[in-house]
Amino acid sequence: MNTELNKSKKTYLIITTLIVGMCSIMYELLISTTSSYFLGNSIKQFSLIIGFYMAFMGVGAYLAKFITKDLLYNFIKVEIWLGLVGALGVPLIYAYFLLGDYSGFNFFVLLLISVIGTLTGLEVPLITRILEEEISLSENISNILAFDYLGALIATIAFPFFLLPIVGVFKSSLIFGFLNILVGVITFVFFQNELGVNKKRKNLLFTSFFALTILIITCLLCSKSIIERWNNGIFKHPVVHNEQSSYQDITITKSDDEFRMYLNGAIQFSSKDEYRYHEALVHVPMMQSNEPKSVLLLGGGEGLAAREILKYSTVEKIDLVDLDPEVTRISSEMALISELNEKALDDERVNVFNQDAFVFLMDSKDQYDIIIADLPDPTSESLARLYSNAFYKLAINRLNKDGILCTQATSSELTKNAFWCINETLLQSGFKHTYPYRINVPSFGNWGFIVAKQSPIQFKFDTAVQTKFLEEKSFEHIFYFPKDTRIKEVLPNNIDQLILMEYYLEHWRSLNHEAK
Repeated sequence: MNTELNKSKKTYLIITTLIVGMCSIMYELLISTTSSYFLGNSIKQFSLIIGFYMAFMGVGAYLAKFITKDLLYNFIKVEIWLGLVGALGVPLIYAYFLLGDYSGFNFFVLLLISVIGTLTGLEVPLITRILEEEISLSENISNILAFDYLGALIATIAFPFFLLPIVGVFKSSLIFGFLNILVGVITFVFFQNELGVNKKRKNLLFTSFFALTILIITCLLCSKSIIERWNNGIFKHPVVHNEQSSYQDITITKSDDEFRMYLNGAIQFSSKDEYRYHEALVHVPMMQSNEPKSVLLLGGGEGLAAREILKYSTVEKIDLVDLDPEVTRISSEMALISELNEKALDDERVNVFNQDAFVFLMDSKDQYDIIIADLPDPTSESLARLYSNAFYKLAINRLNKDGILCTQATSSELTKNAFWCINETLLQSGFKHTYPYRINVPSFGNWGFIVAKQSPIQFKFDTAVQTKFLEEKSFEHIFYFPKDTRIKEVLPNNIDQLILMEYYLEHWRSLNHEAK
């Protein structure tokens, strides 16, 4: 080899380190995110997956010492295997979830990330040893680690701002798997004279490259169809719209007489009975306020709660705070939803803020007569904090002297501990009076809400407000909870100990246990 050729090959291997470092962290992010979508509890999922991934990278690095010859050939084999497992990682998780065997889901995910971690752990030691004849050990390790970490940085920036909202986890998995295989192909071409292996092994590598390239390209070309089939297998009705925003998967399904919105697979509303939920959420607190003028709506980006609030002629301002701009955009632009919400989001009294509800409460200086929290269930830490003592204390500061807060509070029947935990948290946060109530929403089951105020409420029903479900007689029974649904011994949901998420998820864990 001449000096110039050596230099170009050394440069190539350094650049390769950056690419494999980027792929490495990307698999970790993709699998952690996908697992969190399906199971919630994002901190637990990320912690376990990062822990297993790092541990098995150590296993891979240890195993690398037993590879003593044909280093280039073995490096290319690692890239092929890593490309295959990495590319199919997310599709395999989708397929496993579709089978419905949730009891073994976590084990499967950890097994998958352990294999990826082991293969990743082999990469850097092999590259380091390939370069050791040309570069001093100290310079070699410094270069390899610097570019490996730089690749990881690029991946962590690209993932939330580009890949997740534009490409999605399914396609990203295939693309980065293909990138690993492409590294193997280019290394094969670049170093074919130095491989030191026979023609049979070279032909085997070439055949592997060709077969996997065809497989991944086919999966990429068919990804839309695959995801549509997966969605139709998961959801009850045909999927008419699906997109991945920066924050979540948004799916709309439709049958002859109803359509539904799902966020990360969890139903948000059904057009068939959503009015029950939104009337209970909005009118129970609104009717107790004397001529409410300003309303803060936290969540409710689909505009259905806003529709109900706008029935009050005294309302001058509704500040709607929803994290995801895609939800509010779809709810304004898609005829199905905009007709259902009666174009509430286009009303001049509605001001939409696409930001985190916690941050909004911290930054806002406005005061409101009513605060309505129509937030997603506390399936993760980021959501559970929106039901915490700190969150409710911020809400109290944003309420006028005689202001009222109302929050959806999960199922009072299926997740009893979570429901009463929210009630206890409101009391611990400074609200002197809470009024839990529940209604039946066929799409959800028995659903709970809680009204909170600093002074007692004598509940009244305003017959001038048009409703489909609520009536004066409703107030005679919605506040009653049978003895077997009342729970007193629950902890409040503190910001530094988000016990609510555990209360909420224990129901779903019990279902998985029963299914075993």
